[in-house]
Amino acid sequence: MPSVADSDARPVHWAALREAGLSAGLWFLWGVYRLGGRWLYKLVIWPVALYFALTRRVARRSSIEYLERVGVLAPGCAWPRRLAHVTRHIATFADALLDKGLAWTGALDLAHARLDVDPRFVAAVEQGRGGVLVVAHCGNLEVLRALGRRLPQLKLKILVHTRHAQRFNRVLARLNPESGANLLQVTEIDMARAVELADCVRRGEFVVIAADRVPVSGVMGRTLAVPFLGAPALLPVGPWVFAAALGCPVYWLSCIKERGRYALECELLLERIELPRRRREQVLAEAMTRYAARLERTCRASPYSWFNFYPFWGSR
Repeated sequence: MPSVADSDARPVHWAALREAGLSAGLWFLWGVYRLGGRWLYKLVIWPVALYFALTRRVARRSSIEYLERVGVLAPGCAWPRRLAHVTRHIATFADALLDKGLAWTGALDLAHARLDVDPRFVAAVEQGRGGVLVVAHCGNLEVLRALGRRLPQLKLKILVHTRHAQRFNRVLARLNPESGANLLQVTEIDMARAVELADCVRRGEFVVIAADRVPVSGVMGRTLAVPFLGAPALLPVGPWVFAAALGCPVYWLSCIKERGRYALECELLLERIELPRRRREQVLAEAMTRYAARLERTCRASPYSWFNFYPFWGSR
């Protein structure tokens, strides 16, 4: 759970937020689950979530803005109702953290996970044709990776900003040393790394990119504003420029928890992206708008599964 010193002077970049919670606290929550199972974990996590909702103003305001935009909260509703929904939002995030750990210890039952996979993606995997998988901070990527292990032909290269969550990643590494496999720091992408990723795709691998956060820096750093939940939101152009350079298909991928069971959805967004010089910005905006519309549909179907606790639309 990110936190930051309160400031009304300037917008907050997500990477500037400190990781909240000590490693000891994460191990305590893991011990609670080991002692009493998920029911005890949920019982303990609600007061913890309430504490974060009360003390982390940036996260609280950002959650309220999102929940209003997605239709969960009515603008101007009573403060206790707002606080209750923010607490539920944070508690859902905490539940996802537990599932991340369970996924890598083999304790999470994924046998009954619902798989809704585009036949074109299945054919591409079977034929050894790679591509780009665009995801979002919505749902549970760790569970997605665990499900991927059930498909031995599927090879993933996942771009992440793990430096932002070092404590939690150390916990995952203790639970399963393989949890860091196939991860690549996005802050270290340069032209040489881009060529390496291109080779991965040509070998039939799929590069997984979260396309919903403004990049930290580097060649992926440009953004465009596209409509999302009723207002313009800055999204990175990097994933789309990368896919265009490779001439490969782009798939939407998500893994959302529905009534205690995970649902994996994968569908083709774009068969190919071409960026002619005169229409470059227009084509990028069209591709990113399609992505934002697909993400919006997922957020409306499962509103508490959106885990961007910072001013996403740039408001304070």
